[in-house]
Order: sequence, then structure tokens, then C-alpha cells
Amino acid sequence: MIVAENIFKSYGNLQVLKGVNLQVQKGEIVTIVGASGAGKSTLLHILGTLDKADSGKISIDGEEIQKLSEKKLAQFRNAKIGFVFQFHNLLPEFSALENVALPALLAGKKTQEAYREAEKLLDMLGLSERTKHLPSELSGGECQRVAVARALINKPQVIFADEPSGNLDSRNAEQLHQIFFQIREQFQTTFVIVTHSHTLAQMADRSLLIKDGQIQN
Repeated sequence: MIVAENIFKSYGNLQVLKGVNLQVQKGEIVTIVGASGAGKSTLLHILGTLDKADSGKISIDGEEIQKLSEKKLAQFRNAKIGFVFQFHNLLPEFSALENVALPALLAGKKTQEAYREAEKLLDMLGLSERTKHLPSELSGGECQRVAVARALINKPQVIFADEPSGNLDSRNAEQLHQIFFQIREQFQTTFVIVTHSHTLAQMADRSLLIKDGQIQN
């Protein structure tokens, strides 16, 4: 599903990634671990097409992403990739339902269909009673589940998650981790997750350690 070859990335004089190579299979749940500042989030953002590598090749589902124009890349990202971040990044003035439906509407789905899909996902994640609530009226764990539903709305092949449970207490973190595995079982979604959680790293199919700008074998 994901192949990255010889990925280099620097910011000014600081070389963050120094020739990273990795492969992730379809339906695999892979965590990326390492010390703060090791380049985990940088790698995740490059794999997720939110940032560009200085050099190297990345293909997702057979598509070489560096060959795509900005417009094609944006379309590819919206269709194939979902994101979950440490801070849920929900739009505060929109309800849970509206937040979840938004990527589907941006992809050109009809309003009724987008809202129906959003309702289904929120129901699956145990939020059917909270669809009309604003983010400020939801708990941290509920907001993160809304963010997961939003990431799933366009049925992405891959979900990239950056410290998804970093802001949650242990009970909500555990619930979120279980949700990821439930989603994988149901949709065969591939997950790449940057985490400091030892529990999640142990649950994953594989855990990759990044150190000194490279994946340690």
C-alpha cells in the first residue's frame, strides 16, 4: 500500500530525515516510535502528502505521489487518505455531523448522501446521540471519535494518525486504539500511527523505531 524509498528532508541546516525506506502492506497497522525530535511527525506528514520530501520516492496504492500536480494531489489526498491528529482540529462552529460530512461534501457528494454516511459513522463510533452537538459540548474522547469518523467519511485506503491518543486519558486512549482495530477489521484500512504510547505500539502489527533520521531495523 505504501512504499517510501530514500526519503531525505531538511529544514535549513537541520537534516531531519536521512534516507528513510519503508513499506506498509494493505490492512496493516504500523506505529512509528522514537524520541521527540527524531522526525516521526515529519515522516508522517511526508507520507501523508501534507509535506514534500527534498528527495526520494513515495507511492501509495501504486500511485507515485511526487508525479502528481497540486490539484491531482489534493484530489488523491481527499479520496485515498484520512488524517487523525493529536488535537482533533474540528471546526468549532460546526456540529459533529457537519464536521464529519465536510470532506465528503468537498469531494462532491450530494448533501443528503454525505450526511447519511456521516450519521452511520457516528453511530458506529457510539456517538448517535451527539450528532447535533458542537465540539465545545463534547468531551475530549468524543471529539477524537468525531475526528476519526471525519477521517473515514471518504472510505480512505490509508489513515495517518499523529499522536491520536496523546491528549486523552488512559480509558479514552484505550477506546480509541480499539476503534482503530475495529475499523481495520471492517474496512481493511491501512494505518500508520506516530505514537508515544507503548500500549498501542505493542498492539500494532509492526512498530518502527526512527532514530537519527532513519528507520532502525
